[in-house]
Amino acid sequence: MTVIPVKRLDAAKSRLRGAVAEDRHPELVLAMVADTAAAVLNATTVAGLIVVTDDPVVAAVVRKMGAEVAADPGAGLNAALRFGADEVAGRAAHRAVLTGDLPALRPEQLDAALAGVTGRAFVPDAAGTGTVLLAVPPRTPLDPRFGPGSAAAHRASGAIPLTGDWPGLRQDVDSAADLDTVLELGAGDRTRALLRDVGLSQACTPAGCAR
Repeated sequence: MTVIPVKRLDAAKSRLRGAVAEDRHPELVLAMVADTAAAVLNATTVAGLIVVTDDPVVAAVVRKMGAEVAADPGAGLNAALRFGADEVAGRAAHRAVLTGDLPALRPEQLDAALAGVTGRAFVPDAAGTGTVLLAVPPRTPLDPRFGPGSAAAHRASGAIPLTGDWPGLRQDVDSAADLDTVLELGAGDRTRALLRDVGLSQACTPAGCAR
């Protein structure tokens, strides 16, 4: 099972504020979540997707896509991840948690990363300091360490770093520059459409966008 945590849209991705007009910010967050969820649901190694959120709009969108929704326990990101993975999915399952801001993720990249999981393992973000994925086999506690410096924290906790040619998996979005990068990588349909609508990209195709 795979778990994605999503804050309420009016509070999510605060570091990305200003990349689009303030009134379009929630739409951008939702587009990235939906593109991430679509890639996860199309991965052959994924048995199902649980989205941990208290946002009714997010819940409605991902349910329509085929995901399960669990209420956020309200104690922060790592608590939401533990709840979704260890309690909702259950420790008897293989579990992976992902950030919800991976709009250039491809299902085959997620499949390749999960194929390398034999113990508790993580995928660092493109910068090498954060974490985009943490996975555990059955009966292993998730023990997430997301937050500033999470790659080092996960490594120090005994998780094994996974490496591979997975640019869409590793590229999360925290800044306007990151939006440029995911457009070059080939962002998902919803993110491309939203950015085209606000004038941040012109000729967008699944392979990328001409600026």
